[in-house]
Amino acid sequence: MIIEFIGFCIIKLFEAVKKIIKGEINFKNTLIQAAVIGYDSLSISLIICLVAGAVLSMQVAERFILSGADAYVGGLVSIAIIREIAPVFASLAIGARAGTAITAEIGNMGVTEQLDALKTLKVDPVEYLLIPRLIAGVIVVPLVTILAELIGIIGGMFVADATVKLHPSLFINSVWLYTDTDDIRASLIKAAVFGVLVTLICTCHGLRTTGGAKEIGIATTNAAIWTAVTILLFDLLLSWIFFA
Repeated sequence: MIIEFIGFCIIKLFEAVKKIIKGEINFKNTLIQAAVIGYDSLSISLIICLVAGAVLSMQVAERFILSGADAYVGGLVSIAIIREIAPVFASLAIGARAGTAITAEIGNMGVTEQLDALKTLKVDPVEYLLIPRLIAGVIVVPLVTILAELIGIIGGMFVADATVKLHPSLFINSVWLYTDTDDIRASLIKAAVFGVLVTLICTCHGLRTTGGAKEIGIATTNAAIWTAVTILLFDLLLSWIFFA
């Protein structure tokens, strides 16, 4: 079952890539999906990263101040948020919010035979449903990640100032000193890969849904689980490639 689904996802991804190379892209639908995915998941992604940055800063600031390493607090918080917290947490939030909605929507289309109607009208479901969501994921998830990184660092700065009286200028100077452009580049590549994974997995679960309302619920649950596990596994792989 697992190998079968992975094979199905790979086949659909290759079909989508070939059509994208040929220019078979529905730009209007792509813009709609980008707006839906980004807008629906933006608030929860920013809140999660804000809290994560604040908690991380709260945990490390006191220890660093006591050891006289206050100049490293901002750098540690920014590196942790940019390299790991923002791309992973934002992608998980998008998968939980927008990804499950994608699966439910397409699964409902399959159950109500709307997918069969599309094929009857000679409309390819890959071109109409998968490609716009793939492109939207590649574009939107890195944009949400950038905002999440900024919000997370700002949250850490305010918490460090409120808890251990670490001046914001010292925090920001540490951020600028220890944050490298390669970290930001790696986080954006991670976010783009996660965007492909979320949209591909959730769309494929929707395309494979048959039966009734119960099967839609099962497909949505499976999509959320698959998305979370796959994001974490690919995060490990990409972190190994970029930072090991």
